[in-house]
Amino acid sequence: MSGARAQVARLLALVPYLNTHPEVALERAARDFGVPAQQIVRDLKVLWYCGLPGLGPGDLIDIDMEALESEEGDGMIRLANAEYLSRPLRLGSSEAAALVVALRAMREGSPETSRAAIDRALAKLERATVDGSAADVVEVPSHAADTAKVRIAVGEAIEGGRQVRLEYYVPTRDETTQRVVDPLALLEAEGHSYLDAWCHLAEARRLFRLDRVTGLEVLDDAALEHDVPPRDLSAGLFEAGPDDLSATVRLHRVARWVAEYYPVESQTELDDGGLEVVLRVGDPQWLVRLMMRLSPYAALVGPDDLRDRLRDEAERVLAGYDAVR
Repeated sequence: MSGARAQVARLLALVPYLNTHPEVALERAARDFGVPAQQIVRDLKVLWYCGLPGLGPGDLIDIDMEALESEEGDGMIRLANAEYLSRPLRLGSSEAAALVVALRAMREGSPETSRAAIDRALAKLERATVDGSAADVVEVPSHAADTAKVRIAVGEAIEGGRQVRLEYYVPTRDETTQRVVDPLALLEAEGHSYLDAWCHLAEARRLFRLDRVTGLEVLDDAALEHDVPPRDLSAGLFEAGPDDLSATVRLHRVARWVAEYYPVESQTELDDGGLEVVLRVGDPQWLVRLMMRLSPYAALVGPDDLRDRLRDEAERVLAGYDAVR
């Protein structure tokens, strides 16, 4: 098994292992997995970038790297925000069946050079489905069918020039909002489908990810016309608006990944190996949550009112911890 394949297999077992060992010494984990301690450290740095779909604040796995690596640390591994991986993942029966159907369809349109690999994957999946190894697990419902229905309905609304009422989940605020929109176009970017629309709630143009639409109604009202150019997502999803805040953040060297993961306007190297970056922020609460997640490896330099908001939120969270002690 190649190094990369071995690491993937180890990562899938490492998270459930750490969930059942809330605090475990690095040396013990290395011994249990039969690899050097530094390999476990490298694995943990990969896990830091993993999490639930969305990969935003609150989605990624948390690892206390300071306790693990710093001179003041105690060499203990502490992992959080990964309770959903309490045991190694397996396909549910419906997921395995969906993959079988998809692979059969792919095989029909694939060149001869690819069919051998597809046949091997099909054989493994079909054996697993038949012998029941993929059946006796809790199934996680797929939203693919619902998303397809949303896409069809939105496409009909665009073609008919009609408004749409959406129930839309906003993960950064963990709330579902209802809004009426004038649909403009359906777009694809980074593996997801989006509705480009004029939102009457925000009174501005917005992108809506279709798999976050929890309810949809095509209205009889005609969609209003808006003098806006076609949206180009080839450079990425983020598009700064005129009302967005400009925030300056100082990143510790272990948090330099933020400058690669999120769009930044500028970045300056610091003497200690860190970075100072300037971000455009449409939702201040998003940045507050990101800063709390990055603590103590990031500091918000400005603006002052956002620093005050971050301090108030941190004090509120700490007060909550004190209340349950």
